[in-house]
Amino acid sequence: MLHRKLDQFCSEQRPVWVYLRDQQRWIEKALVVQIEGDLVTLRYDAEEDDELHSWEESVRLESIGAVSTRLAFFSRSTQAEDLEVAEDCPESEQLRSSQG
Repeated sequence: MLHRKLDQFCSEQRPVWVYLRDQQRWIEKALVVQIEGDLVTLRYDAEEDDELHSWEESVRLESIGAVSTRLAFFSRSTQAEDLEVAEDCPESEQLRSSQG
């Protein structure tokens, strides 16, 4: 299941947050660039001492404990009525009402 999800994120080029169990750390805003067997290659940027570093790291599928992706974001300073809403949002992406 995780392999299929990572493959989907790779094809969509969607940034992901990956938790590595064996190193107990998060890799933030990474792109899954390749999956070969049980090896996942991630590309990400990290800031260290006012310098920006670009990394490409290969990790074993079994060391990945969790994968998250951002669905949406908006500025806290934006008023709710100022948010743009797509009138033709695909049904598969519409939020279901919890009532009913």
